[in-house]
Amino acid sequence: MSSTKPVQANSIKKGSYVVLENAACVVTDVQISKSGKHGHAKVRLTAVGIVDEKKRVIVIPGHDNLESPIIEKKSAQVLSAQGDTANVMDSESYETFDLKIPEELKGKASPGVVVSYWVIMDDRVMKQVQGGA
Repeated sequence: MSSTKPVQANSIKKGSYVVLENAACVVTDVQISKSGKHGHAKVRLTAVGIVDEKKRVIVIPGHDNLESPIIEKKSAQVLSAQGDTANVMDSESYETFDLKIPEELKGKASPGVVVSYWVIMDDRVMKQVQGGA
């Protein structure tokens, strides 16, 4: 099963998800230049990595395709938390694994709490704490 799907560059909007430099990113800015007499419109994308939070900027022809990551949204229960890592158990598969706790969720992701996480390509990212805390 593919973890990405093709998307045309000139259809990408702010807030869309794209794959740049093999990293899933959220688009923070889109600028489309008008096409010239014989040329094509150019799209300038500014995006920030979902996992590494690194800023990336690319310029490509508007008719080119980019990959858009397919994001699975899942939930898991926190079994234990130590430092900036939580050991969690998936609510459906009962698989246990470690997730990095984002800065804004530190102190909330405590044992027994249910969190939402995203599966993006080969990464898992904790997104929010669901009720309880």
